[in-house]
Amino acid sequence: MLQNFLCYTCKEYVEDLAKVPKAFLQEANVRLVVIGQSSYHHIKPFCSLTGYTHEMYVDPQREIYKTLGMKRGEGNNVSVRSPHVKSNTLLGSIRSTWRAMTGPAFDFQGDPAQQGGALILGPGNEVHFLHLDKNRLDHVPINTVLQLAGVKTVNFTNKPQIIHI
Repeated sequence: MLQNFLCYTCKEYVEDLAKVPKAFLQEANVRLVVIGQSSYHHIKPFCSLTGYTHEMYVDPQREIYKTLGMKRGEGNNVSVRSPHVKSNTLLGSIRSTWRAMTGPAFDFQGDPAQQGGALILGPGNEVHFLHLDKNRLDHVPINTVLQLAGVKTVNFTNKPQIIHI
C-alpha cells in the first residue's frame, strides 16, 4: 500500500515492483496488487511513469489503511532506509513537487502524511505478513515479501550477477 502517488519513495519502490516478472507470480499462484489512496484518475499516469503492469487499485477514503492500522505522520526511526529508494531526500522531494505542479490536475494525489505498508493476504482473509511503514523510507524489501509469499526473488540491481562454479 502506497503512501501516495506523488511520493518519490513510493514511485521508486513501485518501479522495482514493476520488475517482478508475471511468470514468477503465476508460477507461485500469487497476485501482486498495489493500493494507492487517491482518485482512480491517477492510476494510468502512475503506471505509465513507473512501468508497473500488475494490478493497482485506489482507496480514496483510506478505509483499508485505517482498518490495517496504518499511521499518519513520520515515525521517529529515520535511520531505516528502503533499498529500493535511489533518490536523496532533497532531489526526490523536488521531483515530487514538480510532478504535482505540472500534472493534469494539480493535487497531491492523497494525504501526504499517510504511511503505507505491505501485506501478504490469503487464501481467504488470512493475513500471513503485515509491515506498517514508520516513515516514507521504511519499505520492506521486495525480495523479503516475495520469499514469504513463495515467489522467486528478483535482482533489483543493474549489476550482472556473478555465479561461482
